[in-house]
Amino acid sequence: MQIADFGDVQLHYRVDGDPDGRPVVFSNSLGTDLRLWDALLPLLPSGLKFIRYDKRGHGLSSCPKAPFTMGALVRDVENLMDMLEVRDCVFVGLSIGGLIAQGLAAKRLDLVRAMVLSNTGAKIGTRDMWAERIASVKQHGIESLADPTMERWFSKAFRATPELTAWRNMLIRQPGAGYWGCSEAISGTDFYTTTAALRLPALGIAGSEDGSTPPDLVRETIDLIPGSRFELIRGAGHLPCVEKPVEYARILTGFLEEVGHI
Repeated sequence: MQIADFGDVQLHYRVDGDPDGRPVVFSNSLGTDLRLWDALLPLLPSGLKFIRYDKRGHGLSSCPKAPFTMGALVRDVENLMDMLEVRDCVFVGLSIGGLIAQGLAAKRLDLVRAMVLSNTGAKIGTRDMWAERIASVKQHGIESLADPTMERWFSKAFRATPELTAWRNMLIRQPGAGYWGCSEAISGTDFYTTTAALRLPALGIAGSEDGSTPPDLVRETIDLIPGSRFELIRGAGHLPCVEKPVEYARILTGFLEEVGHI
């Protein structure tokens, strides 16, 4: 178990794969921890270094006083990558992790040579929508959002499996302040202009059954970046790396090959 202490926040992270390999950094969704990528990593090519971390207020990372800003979330992973001396990574961001990816690429292109924007957008939801969810968590706890969240996250077929319990439990065990603090960061973020100015290899991945960031939003976002491409994973919801890890690994491996990372 590894903790990076940056003063105002302590981030839990782990490094897997080849310690001397080319780096791939993963940033996961709201309400999940770094285990989001557990099923995917064994399916990816050998010779790569995989870096995962828990956002502030999630998993085993500390939860500073909420709310948070997107700038703080970007700075957290920027500091982690600087500490680990990571440069020229492929950054894979899912949902809020995709917003972090866009912000980091705009700020520190030396850190990111290519990025994957998975199940995300340049802007996600509306201020009113996030205000309602934040109020619900503050008043009733994170479990008040659990069942509707599972419906947005997963396809009907996956929701019928016993595995759903594990993901529901992961969500409700996140600190409430971590969830609503990051929700505030999402609510205040609009990267349409920022992302349209990016010039780097980029791949968009969407799930056909995604109730949080529908395919059209992902496509609209990735199309902001010239030369990018889009992939749709059918039968998967907001977390296709969980529902369809083999297909997700195939798509990601193809992109890594395209950009010369393997």
